[in-house]
Amino acid sequence: MTSLIECVPNFSEGRDMKIIDAIKDAISNTAGCTILDVDPGSSTNRTVYTFVGDKESVIEGAFNAAKVAKDLIDMSKHSGAHPRFGAMDVCPFIPVRNATMADCANCAKKLGRRLGEELKIPIFLYEEASEKDYRKKLPDIRQKAMGEYEGIKDNIGKEGWAPDFGPAEFVSSWGATAVGARKFLIAYNINLLGTKEQANRIAFNVREKGRGPDKPGRFKNVAGIGWYVDEYNLAQISVNCTDFNITNIHTVYESCKDDARDMNLAVVGSELVGLVPLQCVLDIAEFYIKKENLFIVDERQKVALVVERLGLNSVNRFDPNERIIDYKCKLEDPPLMSMTVKGFVEILGARTSAPGGGSASALVAAMGSGLGAMMGWMTYGSVKFAALDTQMRALIKPLHEATQELVYRIDADTDAFTDYMTAMRMAKDTDEEKALREEAMQKGLQSAIDVPLNTMKIADLCWDAMVELAKVGNVSSKSDLQVGARCLELGIWGCWKNVEINMKDITDQGYIERVSAEAKELWEKADKKCKEVLELLEAR
Repeated sequence: MTSLIECVPNFSEGRDMKIIDAIKDAISNTAGCTILDVDPGSSTNRTVYTFVGDKESVIEGAFNAAKVAKDLIDMSKHSGAHPRFGAMDVCPFIPVRNATMADCANCAKKLGRRLGEELKIPIFLYEEASEKDYRKKLPDIRQKAMGEYEGIKDNIGKEGWAPDFGPAEFVSSWGATAVGARKFLIAYNINLLGTKEQANRIAFNVREKGRGPDKPGRFKNVAGIGWYVDEYNLAQISVNCTDFNITNIHTVYESCKDDARDMNLAVVGSELVGLVPLQCVLDIAEFYIKKENLFIVDERQKVALVVERLGLNSVNRFDPNERIIDYKCKLEDPPLMSMTVKGFVEILGARTSAPGGGSASALVAAMGSGLGAMMGWMTYGSVKFAALDTQMRALIKPLHEATQELVYRIDADTDAFTDYMTAMRMAKDTDEEKALREEAMQKGLQSAIDVPLNTMKIADLCWDAMVELAKVGNVSSKSDLQVGARCLELGIWGCWKNVEINMKDITDQGYIERVSAEAKELWEKADKKCKEVLELLEAR
C-alpha cells in the first residue's frame, strides 16, 4: 500500500499573493504531491501550506517550495504577529497512512540536509526528528534559544545551539528553519445545547491538563476549551487530539455526552475541522461495531457509521471524499492490482522477469480467500440459514480481511524482486563497492523471500474459516469453496517455491534453516487443510 505523509510548511509571507501562489505552484508542480490547503494570514504575514505525498515526493515538494521562497522572501523586511525566525519558518512531516514516525523523521533529516547543503541555510531539527531532548520543542529553539529572527545573529553561535545542517551563521535574507516530524493533530468540536461556561466545564474535564497541575483531566494528548458559536446558536467543546492512537475523538465525544447528561444538557452531534486520516475513522468504526455488536466489513459503510454516530453532518455537511485525506488525494492502488485481468495475464506472459510466479501466487491465494468469503455471504442473511448468522459473521471477517491484504501482495512481490535486481546493478569496481553491493544483494534476497513467506502466513490464517464453512455453509456454493480451497493451497505452494528458489544465494545459514522450516510447515499444513475441506464438501 502506498505510503502517505503530510507536510505542513509555514512560510513567512501572508500578504503578497504572487509569492504565495509561486510557492504553491512549486509544490503542486512536484510529481506525487497533492495540495490540500493554502491558508494565508495577513496579520501574521504567514501562509500555512498543507500537502501530501509519498516519502520521496514530500521531500522534493518541500525543497522546491523552499527554493522558490529563497528567491522571493526577504526576512530582513518581514513583520507579523506570529513568532518566526525564517522564510520557511517550520516544516513538519506527519505520518498519515502506511508510514511511521521514523519515516517522517527520516524525511525531515533528508530535507534538512538538502536545505543546508544546497541552499546554504541553517536548519534545526525539532520534535521527533531531533535526537537532543533540549531541542525538541519548537518554542525552545525559535524563541528561547534563537530569540526569533532578530536574535539569530547573536545566538546561533552559542554552545549547544549550532544548527543540525547548514552554516552556523546569520543569513539575513532567510534566517533559519526548523524541520521536524510530529503526529497528526485533529481539531474537533462537540456541539452542546448550553452556555460557553458549561462547555468550558466539560472541556476542562476531558483535556489532559484539566484544571491545573493538581487536577488533571481524563485524556492524554487532548487540549480543550469551551466557546459559543453565534452562527450555530450553540456552544462547543473544542478539542485538539494530538495523537489519535492514544486518544481518538470518539472517546472524547462519548465522555462529553456522559458529562452533559449528568448536567441535564444535550450533545447534538459534532464537527471535524480540516481533514482526518482514514485510519482514524476506521478505528472509530471498530469501536461502535464492537460496542453495538454490528457486522460491517465494507470500508465505506464503516465511514457512514462514524458520520452518523458522531453526528458529523450536524452543523456542516461532512463529505468523506473531501474530508478524509486518503479519499481526497484519490490515491491510486499499486499498478499490478489495478490492471484488468487481461492486462495482468498478458504482462505475466511477457518477456520480463517480473511480475512472475510470486505475484501470480498472491493473486491465486486472494482468489481462494475471496471464494471462501463468497460462500459465507451466500449463507449470511438468508432466512433459511438464520441460525448461522452469528457463525457466518465470525467466518466472513477473517476471509474478507485476508483477501484485502493478499491483493496488495501482488505488487509487493514484484517490488521486492525489483529491489534485488537494482542491487545487482550496483558498482563493483573496488573492494568497498563489492562489499556494499553484496550487502544490498543479501538484503534484497531476504526481502524477496520474506514477501512470499508473509503471503503464506496471511493465507494460512484462512484455513480454520474454510474448514468451518465446508461443514455448515450454503451447499449451493459447494463448488465455489472447492475452487477456493484449491486456489488457497496453490497460492501457498507457489509462494513456497518462491522462497526456495531465492534461498540458494543466501549466505546466512541460520536464516536459511529457520525460514526454510517455517515455509515447509506452512505448505504441509495447506496440503492437509485443503484435503480436509474437499473431503468435508464431498461428504455433503
